[in-house]
Amino acid sequence: MLCLFFRVFPKRHAAVRLDSCIFLFFLFSYLRHGCQAVDGLSYFQEVFALKKQFNNQVAIEMAYFRFALIAPVIQDVFTDPSKTAYYRRITENELTLPDGRIMRYNPKTLEKWEEYYRKFGMDGLMPRQRSDAGTPRSLDNRAIDQIYQLREKFPRINATLIYNKLIEDGFINQSEVSLSSVQRFIKRNDLRAAVNPNQKDRKAFEEAYPGGMYQADTCYTTYIKENGKLRRTYLIHIVDDHCRLIVGARFFYNDNAYNFQLVLKDAIARYGLCKKIYLDNGCTYANAQLALICGSLGIVKIHTPVRDGASKAKVERSFRTVKDTWLNGFDPSEVASLEELNRLLADYVRKRNTTFNRSINTTPMERYQLGIAHVRPPKSQEWLDECFMNRITRKVNLDATVSIDNLSYDVPMQFIRSKVEIRFLPDRMQDAYILSDGIHYPIRPTNRVENGRTKRNNTHAIDYSKMGGPIHV
Repeated sequence: MLCLFFRVFPKRHAAVRLDSCIFLFFLFSYLRHGCQAVDGLSYFQEVFALKKQFNNQVAIEMAYFRFALIAPVIQDVFTDPSKTAYYRRITENELTLPDGRIMRYNPKTLEKWEEYYRKFGMDGLMPRQRSDAGTPRSLDNRAIDQIYQLREKFPRINATLIYNKLIEDGFINQSEVSLSSVQRFIKRNDLRAAVNPNQKDRKAFEEAYPGGMYQADTCYTTYIKENGKLRRTYLIHIVDDHCRLIVGARFFYNDNAYNFQLVLKDAIARYGLCKKIYLDNGCTYANAQLALICGSLGIVKIHTPVRDGASKAKVERSFRTVKDTWLNGFDPSEVASLEELNRLLADYVRKRNTTFNRSINTTPMERYQLGIAHVRPPKSQEWLDECFMNRITRKVNLDATVSIDNLSYDVPMQFIRSKVEIRFLPDRMQDAYILSDGIHYPIRPTNRVENGRTKRNNTHAIDYSKMGGPIHV
């Protein structure tokens, strides 16, 4: 009967199955012995009183488990020739404890439980905590005091060095105290925190909706050979903080500010504007142009503390997943160009964004779509292009030229001696222009030879043909 009930009720219903076992033993006893078994009611009164008295559910379930094993002997309902034979029979096989552990007991152990129960009732079956629990038996008070002193004096000292110093100074004997004893004492007394006295207080966080914050970073990745030249690639990567969606990712041969701007622009065009963007302190992310762009877009730019990569853990974890699930098993010799590598990356990103993510219990794309009502799309493509224009201020020279990155550009002559704001894209300087009163004035690279052949539209300072007076021949 005992084995049957332990098979019917699963582990998570340990308390239910043990209550049922106790009830059946009592009922069987009553039917067999009649009124003599009524005294067994005291057992149940004691059990349920103890259940209210003790708050430790694990200890109660363990006591029930022990009682279920000895109950046939207590109730005198076992069918074996003797109680010793009964104990031997039920201990032949392994038993599953309420906490899931597998144990094999000695029959003598059950005899002790019977003795404890007859003397102390259910209280005698409660698991007992050692009186010296938590106290190291191999470390005396002198050694313990020395450990605390070493921790206070040398905050970064580790357990191995503490152990060696205790032996050198004669506080412990190496043959009597092991390194694991010292390590265990340090762990149980929470002395490991002293390893890093500057440990930062961190909390797990995420934005409430998609587009609340993007996290971005650059990862040094594989080398590929293009046109016979082996070059390192850099992966610029942007992740949505709420849904873990990879909103932007692209390989480049250079890690610079403009390449990040290209990835960010594409991310916003596809998945909308974010309210904040979380970046590190590298020159790719900490520059005046990006600050102006973010200001135009209405995005708050936030930088991590210096040398604190753990603060942007989501994008760092995303990089690790890219490596673990793709790059580490990727053969770069099969790629002939950066363009081909980016095509493979695009396929990987589409797959990642539609793959189940355990941390959010769904796919990134599904979570993004659930909160899409909170996403802010850009006003228009033209507005987005305008916001991502780099801008600089220059004073126009007397020859109607300005200098940008040591290159000269012609500007309309009406801006001579004026300060102008020039907007441009570093890879499309042919589209650069001066913005003045909302009007675009194109500029072009200076061609000095062509300018030498161009007729000037200058008017004479004095037009003598229009002046009166006698004509002298």
